[in-house]
Amino acid sequence: MKTVIHTPHAPAAVGPYSQAIATGNFLFCAGQIPLDPATGEIIPGDTAAQTRRVLENVKAVLAANGMAFSDVVKATVFLADMNEFAAMNAVYAEYFSAPFPARSTIQVARLPKDARVEIEVIAARA
Repeated sequence: MKTVIHTPHAPAAVGPYSQAIATGNFLFCAGQIPLDPATGEIIPGDTAAQTRRVLENVKAVLAANGMAFSDVVKATVFLADMNEFAAMNAVYAEYFSAPFPARSTIQVARLPKDARVEIEVIAARA
């Protein structure tokens, strides 16, 4: 059985999808972009600022299912510009600690609302 996870502390979905779906011990979090949950608008700022907002959104979705970053087993990062990898990675390292989840980072042609970064995660209860 699957359960829709939704929290007002993360941005509402901008399309026909859920913030996250929980099934069994797993949580599949939709890609989060740097939207301010209060306004639904992209926050201003560079890749580091946008990564911080993205990870705060991910944190809120995880918390809505009683989970934390320590439960994340896989992260996928989408960057508009791979030259911004170091800026994203520095902020990412503030949120995750060893043992780190598996991760893929991909440069894409464009992200929703012209965001600089989008991150999706899969979490699992031990």
